[in-house]
Amino acid sequence: MNTKGHCYPKYIILQAVYFKLRFTLSNRDVEEIMKIKGVIVNNATIQRWVYKFTPFIEAEMKKRKGKVGASWRMDETYKN
Repeated sequence: MNTKGHCYPKYIILQAVYFKLRFTLSNRDVEEIMKIKGVIVNNATIQRWVYKFTPFIEAEMKKRKGKVGASWRMDETYKN
């Protein structure tokens, strides 16, 4: 994830995007949370960050996700 050319450090951008995606908050809600933390950022900027950095975050999560096996077993307690 390249945050070069942005006014804020990478950890602030990631935190704003995390709040937006994890808790399904509005951009204005994330703006208020960031303001409480001492970071003044516009809700339109948060929206741009979400559109720009979500694919990178999604790709990293897919890399970390463990593969699911091809075989499976039905539990003995299953009743028809």
